Amino acid sequence: MLPIFSFLSAAGLVLVLMIAPNQVQNSFADTRAAEGKVQTLAIGGVASAAVVRDNYQVTEKKKPPVVVVAAVRSAGAPAVGTPDPGSAQAIGHDMVIARGWGEDQFACLVALFNRESGWNVYAANPSGAYGIPQALPGSKMATAGADWATNPATQISWGLGYIAARYGTPCGAWGHSQSAGWY
Repeated sequence: MLPIFSFLSAAGLVLVLMIAPNQVQNSFADTRAAEGKVQTLAIGGVASAAVVRDNYQVTEKKKPPVVVVAAVRSAGAPAVGTPDPGSAQAIGHDMVIARGWGEDQFACLVALFNRESGWNVYAANPSGAYGIPQALPGSKMATAGADWATNPATQISWGLGYIAARYGTPCGAWGHSQSAGWY
């Protein structure tokens, strides 16, 4: 009797899976959609999707594509792409040029801030470093503006001041970062 019951159970399971495999997946998706909210966000040029359920949030961040074009290379500066208008990199580019530095210095700044934060205005490190330049502690950037925690222009302005005072140029900071692993 047991072998017959086992055979019929297995055959029934195979039959159910063959007839309605999508219904099992769809019912799972419907349950998930009913239980949680899905939000799509774009913060600082980085798209992300967040699922919230029972006061618990899971966020998946997606980095935007990087467009690489030819750039001036000197002092070990890596090649960079043209920044998207309105992006943190575009703000940084304008500030670098306004200081009288060239494209080579901007290339070094891009490499440095890519390493530090990926140009994420909300990047936080367990050590207390925060923002695009990874100021430690992040609250040091308040000297550049009260909106230091959310404004990329304020963070970049503070970061460029720090770099100028300590290393002279972004390429000086990048060179130190390359040799020491930090700036």
